[in-house]
Amino acid sequence: MSINVPFSTTLEVRDTCLCLHTQRAARALARYFDDALRPYGLTNGQFSLLMALNRPEPPSIAPVARLLAMDRTTLTAALKPLQKNALVEIIADTSDRRSRLLLLTPKGSDLLAKAVPVWREIHAELESNLLNGNGDILRSLLLNLGNISTP
Repeated sequence: MSINVPFSTTLEVRDTCLCLHTQRAARALARYFDDALRPYGLTNGQFSLLMALNRPEPPSIAPVARLLAMDRTTLTAALKPLQKNALVEIIADTSDRRSRLLLLTPKGSDLLAKAVPVWREIHAELESNLLNGNGDILRSLLLNLGNISTP
């Protein structure tokens, strides 16, 4: 005998589920930024990854994975097309041969510099469309949600 979930529950989830609404918003934002970054041959995820590597010293994989909320395997896969396009190099850490460092190449840095003005423009446009034109409240809420640990 099967137990049916009433349609009213479907409507409840549709109208109240934080996960659903966050996923929908994330997909819409991703498409918006993908469209803007397409002329540079980048996706929003690649832009974020290149930006995460834009540091005074090349980081190892673990802190970049944490920043981007990715596991190491997913990050390694995301690095492959960037490596193929010579935007990123993975190099040995001279202080610990078992560790690898992620290096933004000069080509990657140049591409990032060209894409940043477009990111700024699109970002300002999005923020101006938020209630009161202020993204600080949304950022705060999203940061809080991003710190939720698995039950």
